[in-house]
Amino acid sequence: MSRRPSLTVVEAGARMRQQVLVNHLTELRLTAFVEHFDATAQTAAQANWSHEHYLAVLAEQEVDRRTQNRRKRRIQEAHFPILKELADFDFAAIPQLNQAHILELARSRYLQDATNIILVGVPGLGKTHIATALGVAACRQAHRVRFYTAAALSNELHQAQHEHRLSRFLDQALHHKLIIIDELGYLPFSPTGAQLLFQFCSTLHERVSLLFTTNLPFSEWVQVLGDERLTAGLLDRVTHNSHILEFVGESYRFRQRMAASATNPAKLSVSAGAAAPADTPPA
Repeated sequence: MSRRPSLTVVEAGARMRQQVLVNHLTELRLTAFVEHFDATAQTAAQANWSHEHYLAVLAEQEVDRRTQNRRKRRIQEAHFPILKELADFDFAAIPQLNQAHILELARSRYLQDATNIILVGVPGLGKTHIATALGVAACRQAHRVRFYTAAALSNELHQAQHEHRLSRFLDQALHHKLIIIDELGYLPFSPTGAQLLFQFCSTLHERVSLLFTTNLPFSEWVQVLGDERLTAGLLDRVTHNSHILEFVGESYRFRQRMAASATNPAKLSVSAGAAAPADTPPA
């Protein structure tokens, strides 16, 4: 008469099989399966799920995990200076701005046709906030996004040219769906920098969406680019097939200072004695 194996031997065998399963799942990089297969199996047994239902639940958990990881990775790769959300933007402060249009852009359908966006207006009205929030929204839809200030992009282009890798830099840019160029107009470009920016935008034209924020009306872009023909050519490309939104109103930081002065007049008088810093758009 054969003896039944002891409970400890049965448990040891079960643990061994479970470890083999974990090893296989880890090798396949099915992280959510590793985390949830045991607890989900208990739920499946209690609810009398079929094998297909059990596997479908695990597969859904794996897809959800990978989607979340992809979104986080896209946001990290975009190099936003600070994360901003549309939910935190005070649309009431700029009543002329079409909120419904902005919310529609957040669905990122404009990326399908490589449509551009240009946010124009005086400093301090939240252009960078809107640009960043639209970029974050695109990242969460798994699109590749890259954020530059105009000055940083100019430096990157100069360095790529100096190191004889400009073609590779442009090729890498083409792998994105959206490139944000912030603060165009604050610093003038050198003649070479203007030419490189023109080459960059021409390469991406109708292939990658560009989102500009600028404090200058289009008629004044020549002030920072320095060449009328080059400026006309650049504007022809970036304004073609584009959404142009104008920001009109009073600087957000100026309103904050006025609000602070209403509660603390001494603070304003102290500030008034010092030279006022140049305004830049809020992050």
